[in-house]
Amino acid sequence: MKKIITAFVASEEGVSAIEYALIAALIAAAIIGAVSLLGTSVSSEFSSIAGVI
Repeated sequence: MKKIITAFVASEEGVSAIEYALIAALIAAAIIGAVSLLGTSVSSEFSSIAGVI
């Protein structure tokens, strides 16, 4: 039983998948934040241009 637990703890299979998932989640959060910030400023810019026209 001790060998099985030691092998399980030492095993690194699946670690890279978890790391890639965390990186993808951080990138997605950055994209969502950027789009929400830019979306607001672009919307106000279009409203300003529409007001001039």
